[in-house]
Amino acid sequence: MLNEKNFVVSHECSDCPIRHRAVCARCESDELTRLEEIKYYRKFEAGSHVIWSGDRMDFVGSVVSGIATLTQTMEDGRTQMVGLLLPSDFVGRPGREGAAYDVVATTDLTMCCFRKKPFEEMMQRTPHIAHRLLEMTLDELDAAREWMLVLGRKTAREKIASLLSIIARRDASIHPGKVDGPLVFDLPLTREAMADYLGLTLETVSRQISALKRDGVIELEGKRHVTVPNMGRLMEEAGDDSDGGMLV
Repeated sequence: MLNEKNFVVSHECSDCPIRHRAVCARCESDELTRLEEIKYYRKFEAGSHVIWSGDRMDFVGSVVSGIATLTQTMEDGRTQMVGLLLPSDFVGRPGREGAAYDVVATTDLTMCCFRKKPFEEMMQRTPHIAHRLLEMTLDELDAAREWMLVLGRKTAREKIASLLSIIARRDASIHPGKVDGPLVFDLPLTREAMADYLGLTLETVSRQISALKRDGVIELEGKRHVTVPNMGRLMEEAGDDSDGGMLV
């Protein structure tokens, strides 16, 4: 259950680190002002549930910082990670009452939330928001289809490289100044979580990460701090073209 510490002081939209990628990316100043009236920020600690599958959702929103996982649970208790939520990704579906998945904060997570009913009403009056949300939904569909290729056809090495490239490029898109030179980021998933997401064993994940490090594709400090010296080479290892394939 949420308590007061989950709520944090709101920030100006103009200072938002995901402003150019989020659902409000194309909003004019007057539209941003209306969004300010219905938004609030929530903060979640790593490991905590943001949403439980089946629960009624009274908000929608965007991930501002941190990463969360989407998980489905079968009737017999088995669970499967079915997606990642990275900064600027949208959470919730306007027009849908309940949540389809469990959403769990993998790292400390900050979300910019909008009260659901006012947001749905604003979508009807503000084409910029509706069009941007449609674009994001179609991008998500494209990514899901490409991820089927990753899981179904790529080798273990290509799967690991694909996941690393997704996280590296998204981090660079949120921090544009980092695109010059090596890309550096902290891996938000444990190797156990990576194994679950990619359909691999823990041993295979560890072996392939070590191989990528040994071959100079990545540099690794500890288990989480990753440097990609040459993004093009990582993309080649992932089996993707220079345009990045599924990486929108």
